[in-house]
Amino acid sequence: MQPDVGAIPLIALDAVAFDTETTGLDTRTARIVQVGGVAIARGAVWPDQSFESLVNPGVPVPPESTHIHGITNAMVRKAPAFASAWRSFETFCGGRPLIGYALGFDLAIIDREAARAGIQWKRPRTLCVRTLSRIVNRDLRDHSLEALAAWLGFEVTGRHQALGDAVAAAKVFTGLLPRLQAMGIRTFAEAERASLQLAREQDEQAKAGWADPFLRPVPQPFAAVDPFAYQHRVGDLMATPPIVVRHETSLRSAIGLMAERRVGSVLVSDAGVVGHPTGEYGILTERDVLGLLAADGGNVFERLTGELASRPLISIRAQAFAYRAIGRMNRLGIRHLGVHDDDGGLVGVISARDLLRLRASAAIQLDDAIDAARSDADMAAAWASLPSVASALVAEKIEARTVAEIVSEELRAMTRRAAILAEEEMKIVGLGDPPSRYAVLVLGSAGRGESLLAADQDNAIVFERGAPGGPEDRWFGALGGRIAAILDTAGIAYCKGGVMAKNAEWRGSLDLWRERISQWVRRSRPQDLLNIDIFFDLAPVHGERALGETLFEDAYAYGHADATFPLVLGERLASLHTAFTLFGGLRTEESRIDLKRYALFPLVSAARALSIRHNIRARSTRERLEGLLERQIGSESAIRRVLAAHDLVLSLMLAQQGRDRHQGVPLSNRVEVATLPRDRRGALRTALRDLQIVPELMRDLM
Repeated sequence: MQPDVGAIPLIALDAVAFDTETTGLDTRTARIVQVGGVAIARGAVWPDQSFESLVNPGVPVPPESTHIHGITNAMVRKAPAFASAWRSFETFCGGRPLIGYALGFDLAIIDREAARAGIQWKRPRTLCVRTLSRIVNRDLRDHSLEALAAWLGFEVTGRHQALGDAVAAAKVFTGLLPRLQAMGIRTFAEAERASLQLAREQDEQAKAGWADPFLRPVPQPFAAVDPFAYQHRVGDLMATPPIVVRHETSLRSAIGLMAERRVGSVLVSDAGVVGHPTGEYGILTERDVLGLLAADGGNVFERLTGELASRPLISIRAQAFAYRAIGRMNRLGIRHLGVHDDDGGLVGVISARDLLRLRASAAIQLDDAIDAARSDADMAAAWASLPSVASALVAEKIEARTVAEIVSEELRAMTRRAAILAEEEMKIVGLGDPPSRYAVLVLGSAGRGESLLAADQDNAIVFERGAPGGPEDRWFGALGGRIAAILDTAGIAYCKGGVMAKNAEWRGSLDLWRERISQWVRRSRPQDLLNIDIFFDLAPVHGERALGETLFEDAYAYGHADATFPLVLGERLASLHTAFTLFGGLRTEESRIDLKRYALFPLVSAARALSIRHNIRARSTRERLEGLLERQIGSESAIRRVLAAHDLVLSLMLAQQGRDRHQGVPLSNRVEVATLPRDRRGALRTALRDLQIVPELMRDLM
């Protein structure tokens, strides 16, 4: 899926900076004499991707205008008319958003030129760098193009030529990106929204006949999605067990096995069995065999599979959703993937044939771009498509918990990729390889598989050995800092509470983490409880995952062994505020209700505390509550009502965040009640009433 323009992080924006030169400055009478544009992509200007054309205005070029831009009547006499030049420019743009300086003037001229030429011009989304510069630095007295260039540290060349001014506008835009990000303006829609707030400037421009340089975003129709790809996991679809042969097996024997079992590939390894790390395997496919026969004919039959197999075997987790397998095959141009468990051991193979029903659909919209990203800008571009897909899935009435799992899957993939890129950076700057084995962990909602679109960073690092402040700790602190910076630039903001491995309290050796957990359990101070809220949901995403799983098991063991600890966790729920006012209305601020405060927090906290009390080693809220049902603990009807309420709340929050993302409204946990359809408002009230039993449920089941 092409991401909604509004949701695209500015660092990942694929756009065109453009400018026009005209016969004058009166928008009612001026005509265009030149159009120029240059591409902007991944936060950089691409001067080799540019457009420039003179335009015959059909009227004389006044000498005073020629004095400014140097374009004479003789120069434009044989130039194309506006209609032809503009069609060529639109082909160059390819529907990309437009960036410019003092853009309202150019847009007003184009509107009139299009009307004269009988062209039906649909304006793309636009941003004005002059307005953005005022947002970033209101103290800058001079916002001319030359002044902005000097402030940002570059020289303007080709001034008052359309391409030269377009390049200058592009450089201003890329120079403003880190400053906008520091202000929390990350996406295209957020930049539009901030620009629209400068109403005074727009009023002044409107008086001069300029066009509004920004479009008010309107909701776009959701593209169709294939729910199957988002509801099924690779492990459910793969062929198992896979056929594995030893290195010394002949090609003839391998072909015989493929024909006998009716499969399109065999795996090759030294041991010839499943369960080993995927790096030990190669693969031999039908296509490989045909290529070998075409090259060597019958001479190839007695050659050994060990020398013919393709390596490395590309693989995917069994718990990954099917859409990710499809994306990986499409990206790499392959038809088979090995399937591994969370420990990296081979458990199966999935083929294009297995996914044929899904591959035939044009609606597989999330791909494998995160794992292919080579920079934070690449990651931002991959992340940008997620809100549109999530909103479309909600609109298709896919269970909200499944959508949240997909968001969490992508968030984990982003964290994993950030760790890989950060580790590469460490080597480039001379800090070397990791000083010990380690694992990167995601915490909180990402660990539970319940992330929404407003997710920020919650991560930690556990390493095998090393003292606080020692060389190992310093190395992993630097790594954590790079991970956080990459994620922040890619669109996943720094955690406001500081829960990131770059901070000393969120990294440490396995022994240090065990000591921390032990202290949290024994002391149970308010800050300790906040740490527990996210740490008991941890999931390893990179490195030696076994270290993270060991920590997860240890945390549950400590918590369960202390009989008073779960009770302390549950005590907080008794003092929570109700979602209803004295007269039965919903507690709203500015017509929105905070569903994290009134719904998610008590439910998630209760499920976590009960899972610790009853030693249910699960991460997600649903798994924890269903674990109670499996052990016949509690009322099934009550727990089912709570689970239904949880899914509804997630659905409403995801839908609201999708709308807000498109509009450039800062994402939050608050849902606008007045805009909900009547049946959804009624369902929300019912869900919030059902969740009022959570404290009582907590007391009963302790």
